[in-house]
Amino acid sequence: MVEVIIDSIRVSLMSQHRIVVLKDIHTERYLAIWIGPFEAEAITQELQEVPQQRPFTHDLIKSIIRELGGRVVHVLINDLRNEIYYARLVVEINGKQVEVDSRPSDAIAVAVRAKAPIFVAEHVFERAGIKPDPDVEQEIAEEKAAPRGAEVDERRLSAFADFVNSLDLDDLGDEDK
Repeated sequence: MVEVIIDSIRVSLMSQHRIVVLKDIHTERYLAIWIGPFEAEAITQELQEVPQQRPFTHDLIKSIIRELGGRVVHVLINDLRNEIYYARLVVEINGKQVEVDSRPSDAIAVAVRAKAPIFVAEHVFERAGIKPDPDVEQEIAEEKAAPRGAEVDERRLSAFADFVNSLDLDDLGDEDK
């Protein structure tokens, strides 16, 4: 099992779906999982500590577990079949661990509320994990380290320069033609 943290929640510009990006706490490996907008909102609001007037469903689940004398031990994203992720919500009740089948998004939403760790099975990471290209990783690190207003890398803008240079601006403003 690989422990992960929630790196980010991204919005798809093409649909109502969101992506939760999980990051291996020991390496630069990531796992992206499509989730629904309601689950994304539930996770985001808890991570940002946004106060709620009434509990969400995931708050209810956490409360039920607690009221029954249990605690959330951890979440395990344990499988990937036919492009569908599977997860287990591991709960301890009366000294016994019980694993409950769950969608990863719901399990993650409960985990953030219970302050429980999130794990991914190694074989899931092997099949669907993403490692950033070292060159891209270096560029990101350099951008973060560069002071605001620093010179822009000319190579990155060359595609735009080529486009601008290819424009025929001679006719611009000539409305008579």
